Parts: sequence; C-alpha cells; structure tokens
Amino acid sequence: MTTPLDAAFGTLPELIRATASAQPAKLAIADGDAQVSYEELDRAMDRIAAALQRDGTAQRQAVASVAYPCVAQALVFLGTLRAGSVAAPIQPSATPAQIAGMIADSGADIVFLDAANADALVGQDIAARVVMLEELDAWLAPAGAKPQPVEIAPEDGFNIIYSSGTTGVPKGIVQSHAMRWQHLSRNAAAGFDTAVTLLSTPLYSNTTLVSFLPTLGWGGSVVLMKKFDARRYLELAERYRATHTMLVPVQYQRIMALDDFDRFDLSAFRFKTCTSAPFKAELKADVVARWPGLLVEYYGMTEGGGSTALNATEHRDKLHTVGRPLPDHDIRLIDDEGNEVPPGGTGEIVGRSAAMMNGYHGREQATRDATWTSADGLRFIRHGDVGRFDEDGFLVLMDRKKDMIISGGFNIYPSDIEAVLAEHPAVADCTVVGVPSEQWGETPVGFYVPREGAEAGVDDVLAETNAKLGKTQRLSALYQADELPRSAIGKVLKRELRDRLAAGEFA
Repeated sequence: MTTPLDAAFGTLPELIRATASAQPAKLAIADGDAQVSYEELDRAMDRIAAALQRDGTAQRQAVASVAYPCVAQALVFLGTLRAGSVAAPIQPSATPAQIAGMIADSGADIVFLDAANADALVGQDIAARVVMLEELDAWLAPAGAKPQPVEIAPEDGFNIIYSSGTTGVPKGIVQSHAMRWQHLSRNAAAGFDTAVTLLSTPLYSNTTLVSFLPTLGWGGSVVLMKKFDARRYLELAERYRATHTMLVPVQYQRIMALDDFDRFDLSAFRFKTCTSAPFKAELKADVVARWPGLLVEYYGMTEGGGSTALNATEHRDKLHTVGRPLPDHDIRLIDDEGNEVPPGGTGEIVGRSAAMMNGYHGREQATRDATWTSADGLRFIRHGDVGRFDEDGFLVLMDRKKDMIISGGFNIYPSDIEAVLAEHPAVADCTVVGVPSEQWGETPVGFYVPREGAEAGVDDVLAETNAKLGKTQRLSALYQADELPRSAIGKVLKRELRDRLAAGEFA
C-alpha cells in the first residue's frame, strides 16, 4: 500500500492536512498543559498562515520565535510552513544582543515571544514586530480563515537553525523542504504513524526536529516538555504511554541515575534515540538492559551530509561506535590535504546524502569552508570530527577536529567565549577548553594570563565574563596561568591544559 510519503517530494503541511481529514480527533501535540487534535492543528495552521499573509510576511521570508517548547510555539512553526515562509526558532538562552542579531540575520519581520522569555530583547532595537504567544488568539486571523495557496519548491527554505549562541551572530543553517522530506520519508520503519513521541529538547534544535517532524508527518502524537526534569519526564511517559523519544546523553544519564527509575511503567516504549553528544558505551548498555524498546544512536550534523545509526539493542558488541552509514549516505575520511585516507585509516569525516543544508544563511564563504568536493565532483559536508571505520564498517569517533564543546547536548564554541574573556581589561591572554562533567557531559573552563598591574581577581573576571555570555556558554571555572602552552606555530595546546587541570595543577 502506497502513502503520500512514497512520493518523490511533498510537504509537511500537506501531510498534516491529510491526517486531519482522516483522523480529525487524534491527538497531534500536547505539552502537559495544553493540547490540540489534528483537526485543531490544521485549522490553527490556516489561521496563522492567513495572519502572516495579512501582515505582509512574504513567502520564503523567515518567521522567528523565542520560546520554551509548547503547543503555541509548535503551532507558529507549522503555520509558518503553510504560508510558505521559513521557520526560525531561536534559543532563549542566548543574550539579548545575540537574539536580536539572529532575528536581524534571519530577515524576520515578526517574532513570537513567550512570557517566560519576555526579557529576551530588553534594551535591543529590533525592526521585527513582537507578538506574545500568550496573546496568539488575538493576533490570529478569524476562525475559518484560509491562507492564499502557495507553491513550495523542493529548494525553498523550510527552517533556519542557528548554531550555538556566539559573541557576534551565529551561523544560520538553512534546511530546505527537500531535505526535510528526506527526513520524513526515510522513517517508514520507525513506526511514527502510531507513535506517542515524548520530547524534552527545544524546537530550535535539530535534535528535536528529527523526531518532532516525522511524528507529525506520519500522523503520530507529540508530547513536548517545556523544561527537562528526569522524574517529570518519567511521569509524562507513564501518563501518555510514550512509545518514542529522542534524548541527549546527559538526559539519559540523569534518568537512569534516579533511585526509583525501575518503578515507572515504560512498557509502551518501542523506539528510543540519542544524538548530539558523545554517548558512553556503559550508559548505552544500561539503557538497553533496563529500558524497554530499541535504542538507536544517530551521528550526524544539523548541516546534513552523512549520518550513521547504531542499533545498540542489536549490536551490543559495538557500543563504542556510532554505527554504520544510513542507506544512501556516503561517508568518507580525508586527511589534512583533502585526500581520502586508505581503508583502515583515520581521518576527518565528510558526508553526503539527499539530506543536506542549502548553506549558511548569507555566508557564502562559511558554506564553502564547510564543503569538500570529491575527485568525481560530488559535494560533501565536512563534519569536523576525526574517526575511523572498523573491520565491520562501524564508525568509531576518535576526537573532534575542531575544539567544539558539547554541553548538555548543545554545541559551544570556545572561540566565542574566548572573545568575551579577552575583552576584560585584566586579561592579557586566554583560552577556553572543554572538560568532562558528570552533570553536562562537558563544560567550558577558562584559563587566562593576567595583565600586568591588573587589580581584578579571578572571581571578578569570571563573574563579569559570564554576565556577557548566554546561559549555555558560561564558564564553570576560571584559572590564572603565568603563560599558556603553545606549539611552535603559536597554537595553544589545549590538551596540555586539560591534562594539567586533571593532574590538579590548577587546584
């Protein structure tokens, strides 16, 4: 039996309308406080799309939102797509200046804000109109309103996902309708049509969207958590009889560490996934042993390229890997000169598939820098990680080529924090590294050489620096050093600093 998802191309709004027609009363989205059926979702998407068109938002123009995950934000995201516009959810944990910069970069003329983040734009001068999500009903087009039909091309932008908050404007990763259609259509075996998918990560993260979108595309039900709490997660799993979930490793760690984990009824679970950060083999083994349903780890990038999957339940001898490339995903390894490494060798990971970003929004050079072209002229995305394939074709991650820190499933770039730290008048030289954290997986730690005659102490420098950073970027510790270790070409030897810190030298 064929389904609309068997087509070469389609759109998510079309799929949602089909489910609304076939199963109008079925639960579409809930957040623990509010919920909508597919019929209600479909009508709300029409009213939002009509209101955007009424207010002059153009097709292919971005629509921004700054909010914690909730039904209202999801409605705005999906209604934006029906208008043919581009969803641009933005992380609330960034600073007001960063948020304003992302809104401006996206080109959005409207931004939806929730009450919990009402101060997100304090002191910022933005051109976009602000609509509070709590006042969404008053802004909507009248009940029964229909938007003007739009024709969506495969290459049209679906959403913009911004990289982790930076001191300037983060790179906006533009993902097309064609890319998202690939994400939807390849999930035939995942059982999303009968899923109740419990999600506790934000809608501005691709980690969330790779489960959120297929669930709605196939006609399943989504339950959103506004803020993750391990015990609350298990309570919602019981309440809604959750069958599917996507969690980052630190969330699995906190859930499995609960003393009363085993008292919760998780028997409905069929499909658990993980991505976004290193997932320790021993933690995978614990989840497989004690939590019903398959556990699958995905490795890939928001930018797209190649992805791998590890069925941890089936391949318990491969828990130290991230699995094999997905069907029709081409993953290769290259050396520093851009040449492919021989079989068994170690190299930088590059990947290619039908699911690849259009590019970084307005940043042609950054897009070129993220691209590797094979000898036969094919375009690959550079993952920035170093790895090798074992004898069975499973990918083993060795290290990150870049110094990105992954904290609580979020990407943090040390250079962004270093730029803020270096602005302090007491700092002559500085660097930031990621160190292991039981709570977050990794956490950023700073080192600095004090400027001669500086009066500010370590605590003052730390407090003033963190005040200028987004919540996920803040330094967990800061240490003084007489000098920073550097290589012959002047690069800071971050591994040496990590080793010295682990040895207690900076205690």
